[in-house]
Formats: sequence, structure tokens, C-alpha cells
Amino acid sequence: MDIDLNADLAEGYGPWTIGDDAALLDIVSSANLACGFHAGDPLIMARTVALAAARGVDIGAHVGFPDRQGFGRRVMQIDTEELAAMIVYQLGALAGIARAAGQRVTHMSFHGALGNLAAGDAGLATLLVRAVAAFDPALTIITSTSPAIEGAAAAAGLRAVGTFLADRAYDDDGMLVPRKLPDSVIHDPARVLERVRRMLDDGIVITYSGKPLPMRPRSILLHGDTGGAVNLARRIRAEIEQGGGRIVPVSRQT
Repeated sequence: MDIDLNADLAEGYGPWTIGDDAALLDIVSSANLACGFHAGDPLIMARTVALAAARGVDIGAHVGFPDRQGFGRRVMQIDTEELAAMIVYQLGALAGIARAAGQRVTHMSFHGALGNLAAGDAGLATLLVRAVAAFDPALTIITSTSPAIEGAAAAAGLRAVGTFLADRAYDDDGMLVPRKLPDSVIHDPARVLERVRRMLDDGIVITYSGKPLPMRPRSILLHGDTGGAVNLARRIRAEIEQGGGRIVPVSRQT
């Protein structure tokens, strides 16, 4: 079994760092880079692109609301035309930095509150995914379970690949449980590993209400800003490889 191990990176700002991007890039096969709106800045983006390129890690754009104080996890009321332009702006920023380094952006994902909104709103998903397709129809969208985003991608001729958020709770429809609820973010490494093991072996995830939910993603996502992320990434990689799986970025999966 080939599966991508993916992490959200480049989330510092100026002299402030979040997570150990260099260490995580030694473990993962692809990375989602903040593009300066919810986090990140041009220099951090450039340095992270260089680190990823040196390790053969796929580079993706992580686009979100312009909300550094709230880390992109707060809903913002923005006109959809303006929001679509913001998506293109962020994609263009990372694509330019990658091109200057002789690299290319292979995929993108929607971050935080923006991702949650698009996942539950087919109309919004259609507008945002069309903006992605207009920018680069070769991009793959990596997304948590979302008929809205997956359907919009299919309509726009884009490839969409499902990802499993190992440290986030799911509801019975496969949508992420809001962070404001208790235990929506799973901090116990043993529980996270158990969820990964069950998903790989049995193709199911136990939902927030305790029900089994079928899930066969092609990527596993880690949050680089979570405490202990590097050790958890190592353990998840070992879990996959010990079970006979291979860590392969989505761009190289058939």
C-alpha cells in the first residue's frame, strides 16, 4: 500500500517559529506550506521550499483566510469574488517562490476555517475550486472528506485526493468535528497511532459518536504546530512501514 505522509509547515512569522519544519521534512513525503495569510512570510516560504526540495518532498500550497492572529481558524465574512482572488494570490506567491528555486507546486489544500466552510458548502467549494483550476489545472487538491470539494474538483477537471487527519475527530458523515468541542483534537499519541493502525488495517475510523466510518484515504496529515509532532510523525511512519506500506507522495501514486 502506498500512502502519502503530509504535514502543514512554514507556519511561523518573522522571527517567530512554529514547529520543527526541518525535522518533519526528514520524515514526510509532502508538505503544505502556509502562503502568508494565516501564517508564513516570503522568507519562511522560500526557506521551507529549499528544505523540501533538498529532501525530495512535494511542495503544496496551504491557503486560508487573512487571519494571522487567529491562525486562520476564525470564520471571516468576505465576498466570494474577493475570496477567490485571495486563493489565486496565495497560490501565485508560493508558485513564484518555488519556480525561483527550480521547483513546482504539486498540490494545494484549504486551511482551517476556510477549509471547513468549503467542505460544507457546495456553492462556495465550486467557486474556490474553479479559482484553483483557473490558476493551474495540474494541481491536486488534498482534502479531508467532503463531497462538496470532491464534487467541485471533478466538475473542474481537477484531481482530488482524500487525507486522514490523524489527530482530529470526525462526525458520522466524515466531516471534521468543530475545534470548540471537547476532544475534537486528539493529543494522546497512543490514541492517534491506534486510529492510524485501524484505518490502515481495517479501513475504518471511529467517529466522535463512537460509530465505525469507512475511510480509505491516500494521505495522512499531521499538524506541524502540534506539540510532539516530530516524534509522532516518526511513529506513524514506522507504523506504516512495519505493516508493509510505502511512504509515497500523492504526485507519484498511481
